[in-house]
Amino acid sequence: MKLLRIFILIIVLVAAGSTLYAQGTLSAKEIIEKADEKIRGKTNNSVLEMQIIRPTWQRDISMKSWSNGLDYSMTYITSPARDKGQVFMKRKTEMWNWMPSIGRMVKIPASMMSQGWMGSDYTNDDILKESSIVVDYNHSLVGEEEVEGLNCYKIEMKPKEEAAVIWGKVYKWITKDEFIQIKSEYFDEEDELVKSDFGYDFKKMDGRLIPTRIEIVPTGEEGKKTVLFLKEVKFDIPIEESFFSQQNMKRIR
Repeated sequence: MKLLRIFILIIVLVAAGSTLYAQGTLSAKEIIEKADEKIRGKTNNSVLEMQIIRPTWQRDISMKSWSNGLDYSMTYITSPARDKGQVFMKRKTEMWNWMPSIGRMVKIPASMMSQGWMGSDYTNDDILKESSIVVDYNHSLVGEEEVEGLNCYKIEMKPKEEAAVIWGKVYKWITKDEFIQIKSEYFDEEDELVKSDFGYDFKKMDGRLIPTRIEIVPTGEEGKKTVLFLKEVKFDIPIEESFFSQQNMKRIR
């Protein structure tokens, strides 16, 4: 009888340990949510610089950006002089471009989301954040790998049937300790690798350890890449939905 009680106790302890382990294990979606919230916050205001690098030339763009959740974002070009004042805005399902040089407000159709933004390797979707890596994909934890000496979760993301996304599949490598998106690979619907991005120069900005240099490298195009530098950022600051309006696009500085 005593042996039976000991045996039952062992089973209970093992079961309890398994439950605690399961509770402490994050799902693939939870990992993505943590990584996305870390770089995005509930709201954010940032200052960025972009280098578009090609085999025979380089173009530099400076900008300011604001966002509120997944539905609202605005990007204002501060240089070069020929592009200064251009504004790109997403408000829920609508996307707009204000071009002060010709005094025109242009609606950006969903069909243009896969096109390069300002001639870079970023797409309009990347900048305007039409799709959400949390909402529009199904997530699977497919392994754990070391990237640049850091232990990472490897997450496979496949679009939901109803989602209007431009990628057939995405892989993301997210560090296990800080939930930093350190590497991504983007595939088209034919399962061909289109581009990869890499996060570098981790720094504490507004209390968060995040990459301050992101390089996007298109597949099979030697000498081409786009580098984005995060110069300043403030998270979770008051930015009302009313900020994201066509009227504000024309007067923002």
